[in-house]
Formats: sequence, structure tokens, C-alpha cells
Amino acid sequence: MGPLAGKTIIEFAGLGPAPYAGMMLADMGAEVIRIERPGGGTMIGSADPKWDVHNRGKACICINMKSPEGVACAERLVQSADALIEGFRPGVMEKLGLGPDHCLQINPKLVYGRMTGWGQSGDLAHTAGHDINYIALTGALHAIGPRGQKPAIPLNLVGDYGGGGMMLAFGLVCALLEAQNSGQGQVIDSSIVDGTASLMGFAYSAFQSGLSSDRRGENILDSGAFFYNVYETSDGGYISIGSIEPQFFNLLIELLELDNAASGDEVINWRQLQWQSKQWPELSDKFAALFKTRSRDQWCQLLEGTDVCFAPVLSIDEARSHPHNIARGTFIETDGTWQPAPTPRFSRTRAEVAHGAMALGENTRSVLSAAGYDDQTIEQLLASGAVAC
Repeated sequence: MGPLAGKTIIEFAGLGPAPYAGMMLADMGAEVIRIERPGGGTMIGSADPKWDVHNRGKACICINMKSPEGVACAERLVQSADALIEGFRPGVMEKLGLGPDHCLQINPKLVYGRMTGWGQSGDLAHTAGHDINYIALTGALHAIGPRGQKPAIPLNLVGDYGGGGMMLAFGLVCALLEAQNSGQGQVIDSSIVDGTASLMGFAYSAFQSGLSSDRRGENILDSGAFFYNVYETSDGGYISIGSIEPQFFNLLIELLELDNAASGDEVINWRQLQWQSKQWPELSDKFAALFKTRSRDQWCQLLEGTDVCFAPVLSIDEARSHPHNIARGTFIETDGTWQPAPTPRFSRTRAEVAHGAMALGENTRSVLSAAGYDDQTIEQLLASGAVAC
């Protein structure tokens, strides 16, 4: 039983960060009931729902929120829930009749989690957007990418999932803990912009202190430093080097046999030049030429498992087969699909995936039954179109 066993979360289905937060809570043992609209679609469209990892461990009920009877069903679920998750634009839940004021009136202990890109307030609150726009507004997108090139898009990891879903899950758990003491629920305004800005705290501090510049690709962690970078190998693969600390950098120079090694007509004192940032572009070129002399596997044989801070750049398909990930159980298989294991890990209340993602409305009858509806009423609701299987 995970650490959130006994908690019930109602999740109004959406895309990206809100479902990810729900997945995190389900992995931790919470009962998450996903409310979908009849005829809706999941993130992976018409494909088998088992591929939609965000919906693993959740029950799924289809409710027609345009029907008074459907809204009444949702209200009954909310009445006995510990928390609610929604990821619509500001005002949408109020139009459905399930805004925070109403829900907290019928369930004063409810934790009401709202996930948006721009936030519930502000000049852009009612404007459409996506991850790329939200991280652009914080400086995060500007800071990522090689020198002299356009910003690199970090998938939607920084905004949707780091600044969005994970921050929402954190906020929900914090509010649930507080509600245990106060007996009162509250509303969580989780904004991807705000969350991304929080993730950028170190970058903002480094810039203000003079440790880094506001120019992309010229700093330690953005590919500016030759000792913290990605390099291509002779077989077209890539490796990552992160030898920042002197003991790690010294070991790298030793294993690469660069001590007193001549480069053309000169002998480079690598240790002396490590922090000479003006030399970084030239030294990066020399490292690039060196690492292209061997294959990725050959560099793994030399550097992997040492303290130079090294790892091969694995493809998505390769990642699950790496010996370290196998030993850790970083990936699991559920319903014939491999996926990341629940994280973090607990010594006593083990987190686990209860089951794979359910099809739309697969649990409509069982969820309504658990909410106190008798079989006859459930059939009437199905016949009226208020709910669907």
C-alpha cells in the first residue's frame, strides 16, 4: 500500500500536466477517479488505451457534464473525495457548475487543484498556450541551447511536467497534510509559468551573482564548458561528460591520457585551462575531435563506472535495457507495455502501479455503485445519456 492509500482524488480528464499529477498520486496509492466526457479521446488518440501511461492506476467514468443528472453524479463523487484535479482554462469549471466555491461548500475539506499554463490571474490568464510558450516567458527557453544557435526545445519536460504536473502534485500533498490539521480544504492555483520560474531559481541566482551570463551556450551548464557537454563518437553515437569538480576533471584528463599531450606544436595544460572560459570554444573543438576517434561503446569501456561523471546518450528504446536501469528496476512492464516505475521509493509504504490505463468509461458502473447508486438508477443514468460506459 502506497503512502497515499485511503485518499480519493477526482480528476477531470485533460492532457499533459494534470493527468501526470494524477498518475503520480495514483502511483502513491491514492484512488484516482478520472472523469471523461462520453466520446472523448485520450492522449494517444484511437490507439489502445494501455499506451496512455498517464492514466495508469486510475478508474475511469464517463459523465456528460452538460446534463443536470451528470453534474449531480460528479457532485456526489466530489462530496466524498479528498481532492480534485482540473486543468481547464480559468472559469470553465465554474460554467460547469463545479467551481471551487460550490465544491468547497458541499465538501469543506476538499483540496481543489487547478492546473493552468499562465495561472488563474494575470494578463494572459485566459489566453491559449503550450509548454513552449510558458517556458519562453520565464527565460528558461532562452537559456537552453548551443552558442550562436536558436533555443533548443527540451520536449515538454521543463514546463508541462516539471513546472506543471510535479508542482501540482506537490501542492496537493501539502494541502492534504494541512487539511488533516485544520479540517479545511483550499484551492491550489498551480501555474506552469510559476513552476518553471521556481525551477529556474539557480539559473537566476547564477546570473545575478555574475557566475553566468545571459547569453546562451557560454556557461557551465548550457554546453559552454568543454568539460560539461555532449560529444559525437565515431559511430554516430553520443556521450555525455560532466567533469566539473577538479578531482573528476583530473581523472578525465588522466584516463584520456592528455597530461603533457601535444596538440600540433603546443602542449596544452588542461588542468590550468579548465576555468579559462575564453578558451572553452577552442578546447571544446579539441575534445570533439578526440571523442570522434572511438565508438560510443569504446568510450563506455574506458569511462563508464568511473568518477569522471560520464554516461552514454541512450535512445528511448535503449534506456530500458541499460544494466543500471535493469538493476534498479527503473522501468516496469504493465499490460504488455514498458513504462517508468513509480518514484520516489519508500522503505515501508511501497508505491506501485495498481493496473494499466482503463478504457473510457470502463469503470462507470463500479464507480457509481461505490458512490451509493443502486443498479436501477445506474441503468437509468446510462439510458438518459447522463453517464456512459
